[in-house]
Amino acid sequence: MGKTLFDKIWEKHIVRSIPDGPGVLYIDKHFIHEVTSPQAFNGLEKRGMKVLRPQQVVATADHNVPTMQQHLPIKDELSRKQVQQLIDNCKKHDIELYGLGHPFQGIVHVIGPELGITQPGMTIVCGDSHTSTHGAFGAVAFGIGTSEVEMVMATQCLLQSKPMLMRINIEGELNNGVVSKDIILYIISKISASGATGYFVEYAGSAIRKLSMEARMTICNMSIEMGARGGMIAPDEIAFEYINGRLFAPSGDQWIKKMALWKELYSDQDAIFDKEVNINAADIEPMITYGTNPGMGISVNGRIPSEDQVAENEKPHFVKSLQYMGLQAGAKIKGKKVDYVFIGSCTNSRIEDLRMVASFVKGKKKADNVEVWVVPGSKQVENQAKEEGIDKVFQQAGFILRQPGCSACLGMNEDKIPAGKYCISTSNRNFEGRQGPNARTLLASPLTAAVAAITGEVGDVRDYLSTNITGEHSFNNLPVAQSGLLIEKTSNSPLTIDHEQSH
Repeated sequence: MGKTLFDKIWEKHIVRSIPDGPGVLYIDKHFIHEVTSPQAFNGLEKRGMKVLRPQQVVATADHNVPTMQQHLPIKDELSRKQVQQLIDNCKKHDIELYGLGHPFQGIVHVIGPELGITQPGMTIVCGDSHTSTHGAFGAVAFGIGTSEVEMVMATQCLLQSKPMLMRINIEGELNNGVVSKDIILYIISKISASGATGYFVEYAGSAIRKLSMEARMTICNMSIEMGARGGMIAPDEIAFEYINGRLFAPSGDQWIKKMALWKELYSDQDAIFDKEVNINAADIEPMITYGTNPGMGISVNGRIPSEDQVAENEKPHFVKSLQYMGLQAGAKIKGKKVDYVFIGSCTNSRIEDLRMVASFVKGKKKADNVEVWVVPGSKQVENQAKEEGIDKVFQQAGFILRQPGCSACLGMNEDKIPAGKYCISTSNRNFEGRQGPNARTLLASPLTAAVAAITGEVGDVRDYLSTNITGEHSFNNLPVAQSGLLIEKTSNSPLTIDHEQSH
């Protein structure tokens, strides 16, 4: 019987199998940040231990950092203390830290891929649930708890039970205006926020194979939002081209050797999955959430379900969610006024996301009733956006490119949405209070967020989209500013920075 992609990686990393129990899994890369690492470092110190292999640990500050005036001391005392603890711990244990002020600082799941640290066939962990992002490269990547962070620091291994395996096949052509965020929101809306619990998911099919790496990362990022342990996509020429030439990617003879191994990373034709889901790409429309978990999603042109359309056991949560959101069952969401637009997070803060938004808002002005925050995922994304003139496009539209961090994805820093306000967000979670106490979050794609930024309400990007004979998108029927600005697209590669390190 053939093997799945997951099986091939898992079996190469099992150090020891425990009969009727978990396996000892070797971890290739361990990403850490300021929130879930302090207790783990403290645990090591109490036992008189050091980090076993610091060269396999990569640290950055992202969750608690401000996204304006990062050169100044952090105002919030807890955030300032956690960031300082990360600095002290990394210095003590000889761990590479991309902290504030470093040219590689950024959201942990953005910097790993852009630096070439994330590679096919790896096992990757981090004390953050959205570690599944790295699975877009054909890696087994998943989030771990603080006690497990300590375990990996001490042993470079982790006790893990093998999950069940699910494959989600998406075949066919996507409609105009539909992007990767719509794909994953559609999937979660169909199988629910718990529909993949206990599974590791592989995404496959012609629609997936045509996506860019940054689009694939968006999909794998939100695997956890349907209960999955992680998500992954088999690496191919698109993945290899993305990795090639990045700072910590293999080169020369090592590249040739790695490529020979990476090309074997796919699910065999006769591989068996515990569950398969088939989706027609043509059925997917621009999506938006209306409730308080990512599975509560509909087409932007759709209606919120009526109570009799909801399963009996889900009704209490459904009613509570709508009360929290201030929305009505059966109502249309299109045309709903919004107060904030947040474009950022480890889901949608890469250069392609910013280019997508800039292509829509170029030459236009934001709505007067909306405040727009655009937060790049890393210093490299920020610098590349400035190099391409994207920052000027945003400035002309009435919003500013801020500095890197997790920002308004979660209420752990200064970027919080005020109570009762509606925010269209490109992040990954819409739980109660996720973006601040009593904030109301509508998850959507960067394109849908861009529409809201300009019009001040939930809208369908397809109402403004036309496709010319070259297949390039242009946007019509929107208010235009006094002058437009062109975006000069440069390479997809990160900026070249002279920095000698190895991972």
